[in-house]
Amino acid sequence: MTIFEALKADHETQRTLATQLTNTSGDTARRKAVFDQLKKELAVHADAEERFFYKPLISNDMSQDLSRHGIAEHHEMDELVEDLEETDMSSAGWLVTAKKLEEKIFHHLEDEEQQFFQIAGKVFNNNQKEDLSTKYLAYVKENR
Repeated sequence: MTIFEALKADHETQRTLATQLTNTSGDTARRKAVFDQLKKELAVHADAEERFFYKPLISNDMSQDLSRHGIAEHHEMDELVEDLEETDMSSAGWLVTAKKLEEKIFHHLEDEEQQFFQIAGKVFNNNQKEDLSTKYLAYVKENR
């Protein structure tokens, strides 16, 4: 498995959870359960992705700007998660912010899959792609 395949699998989980979150209405227990799961998934994924995808890419001129952009988007998602934690889940404002988070997640994942992966594919050799995947998956498994 390559780093791209490992990341894409987690991306699908994030898309599913983000959609489930914004489809919750009135059921704050369900909303909290999905939010907690998404929050954990985003945190573990971002940490692992920054260590085993962006960090190796940031030192290459071809991928430096994209790496910085991806890390900045992780920070933006973190801020939206913090906003959600500070807002009453039963309020209309909570769902508005949750939808902003969903949009940011989908935008970020599309950027990675449509742009970052293509450039990273040119930067990493086949052994690196597999080695980074192994390290990424081990880290995610240990921290989920």
